[in-house]
Amino acid sequence: MIAVLALTACGKKGVATGNGGATASDYDNVVYQPRYAQGFSIKCTSDSSIAVMVNNPWQGADSISMLYRVAKPAERIVAMSSTFVAMLEELGALDRVVGVSGLGFISSEALHGMGEKVADVGYDTNVDYEKIVMLNPDLVLLYGINGPNMIEGKLDELGIPYIYIGDYVEESPLGKAEWVVAIGQLIGKRDEAISAFDGIARRYNELKGRFLASSDKPKVMINTPYNDSWWMPSSTNYMPRLIADAGGDYIYKANTGNASKAIDIEQAYMLVSEADIWINPGQAFTKADVAAMAPRMTDTKVFTAGKVYNNNRRSTKGGGNDFYESGAMHPDIILKDLAKIFYPDSLEGYQPEYYQQLQ
Repeated sequence: MIAVLALTACGKKGVATGNGGATASDYDNVVYQPRYAQGFSIKCTSDSSIAVMVNNPWQGADSISMLYRVAKPAERIVAMSSTFVAMLEELGALDRVVGVSGLGFISSEALHGMGEKVADVGYDTNVDYEKIVMLNPDLVLLYGINGPNMIEGKLDELGIPYIYIGDYVEESPLGKAEWVVAIGQLIGKRDEAISAFDGIARRYNELKGRFLASSDKPKVMINTPYNDSWWMPSSTNYMPRLIADAGGDYIYKANTGNASKAIDIEQAYMLVSEADIWINPGQAFTKADVAAMAPRMTDTKVFTAGKVYNNNRRSTKGGGNDFYESGAMHPDIILKDLAKIFYPDSLEGYQPEYYQQLQ
């Protein structure tokens, strides 16, 4: 794996060259310790080298630690996830993006407005490495799902620096967003990133405090069937946490582990029948879409009453969904959407930004 070298000094300004012989144990001074994220920290050595430390950046990773140091702020970036685009846009650094993975999936109007300044390098098994080389990036922002990204080895071979951004595996909504500080460090905007995140966390926690203690919580069902199974996340997972923080009652209490659990359609029917609200029904844009995916559920009270909502209000023609792009950067807005759905008489005048009621 290619090391990414430090961008600013802890006590004094300086630039490291190569690895400088430094190991993770040399970075014993904490520059930034996240409050919510579990997968990164920013540390420095006594001789002024700063590094982003990344831990377990994909599902199933165990005791995997990575050290990334940069010699200067990254000016030319290839972002392999739309979430990274949203974070860079939040920091006013969208002009540093020279390449993305799957341009049609990206919602950012500002990015699309950059035209040919941004190249589509492809995705999955169709990544165009020649194009990446021609872009001459200072850094490629990677993610892993169930293991290392498949392009890691080729980037090593080509000598192209990369770093894993592990927001995907964070279960805390604020933990996902806090990765903006890691990106801020990589581009020389750590202070701006901390300020932006602090505002998001403050708004989130203020809203959470308002609805978390609600006494009459609506029961909330999520998802739709997939291959005759209905996958229900752990109660500690991202969406159940958002539901709880917005004053809802996640209806499936049986899964307290660290992975989603498949239940059969009969059990799902019983849960849907008990629900007051149903959210995130797959790719559905209408109730007819939901009926096609889950015909058994059409006689439930939540369906007939029209209390079905999906997070795809802001979707692209190419199949992208801004909920997973700017929404990951703004859990405060998602929380506000859910609170409005759960308590329609609250937040007077507010219209959800990511969610829509299916008709």
